[in-house]
Amino acid sequence: MRLGVLDVGSNTVHLLVMDAHQGARPLPAFSHKEELRLAEHLVDGNRLGEEGAARLRAFVREAARIAEDKGVEDLVAFATSAVRDAVNGVDVLARIKAETRVDVQVLSGDDEARLTFLAVRRWFGWSSGRLLVTDIGGGSLEIASGIDEEPDVAVSLPLGAGRLTRDWFTADPPGPEEVRTLRRHVRTEIARTVGTVTKYGRPDHAVATSKTFRQLARIAGAASSTEGPYVRRTLTHEHLVEWTARLAGMPAARRAELPGVSEGRAGQLLAGAIVADAAMDLFELPVLEICPWALREGVILRRLDNLPMGRSPVTDQ
Repeated sequence: MRLGVLDVGSNTVHLLVMDAHQGARPLPAFSHKEELRLAEHLVDGNRLGEEGAARLRAFVREAARIAEDKGVEDLVAFATSAVRDAVNGVDVLARIKAETRVDVQVLSGDDEARLTFLAVRRWFGWSSGRLLVTDIGGGSLEIASGIDEEPDVAVSLPLGAGRLTRDWFTADPPGPEEVRTLRRHVRTEIARTVGTVTKYGRPDHAVATSKTFRQLARIAGAASSTEGPYVRRTLTHEHLVEWTARLAGMPAARRAELPGVSEGRAGQLLAGAIVADAAMDLFELPVLEICPWALREGVILRRLDNLPMGRSPVTDQ
């Protein structure tokens, strides 16, 4: 069957079409995305402004057309922190549903962490033992740990790279005092969760997902995306500390020249590095392995798991 997942994120809105069936790994068939940067369109007390809402409606309308053209049987659409934080998010999604018939569901932060954990577990398998999974998005940081497909603990913190850049930095590059202030804030927030996560045991395998971690690993020497998803990619804390210091002295335009760093995300890479550094230090993780699967794949896997055996989404409805 051909399934589609529409991910309305804080930075990017992404339609991913996948060929999948129960018991098999989903295979990407088509991808269409655009950097709408919805978090930057939150105005007047966390309202999603009309420009941002209009651009989102236009993308969802286009995504629905593409999904139909590509033969998608079932389109699962979800939104994360930017829409979740918007005080008018429900109204924005209701208008989208009325105009496009696409029902975009808002995921909680804990749900993001749990679904990402599911994807990582399926990618690495049972032999990876207890997993600790970290994911830095545009609006939030997710952490989950467990030995099964459902984590023992799932935590979401408002420490996304885009959110922190917008709220804490006033210059490009930011001054040393702004960097130190953000560093203290991030470490205080993460430290509060360490005991909650580690009380279940030390991880056998520490994993990171998300564009931020992939970019940090790439500039630290990991293989490029052109070498395919099965190449092992890691990020060591030692290299991350070095690169965090270097990124702090670079303007966004210079960061965008680094390997694997997109122009649209270069501005928030320093904040992402500060969060990654704090997480690896406080959880005592000398190395993280980068997983190519994340939230979108977790959503697809959960959708497949919930189908009756031998039924497609169309016949199941």
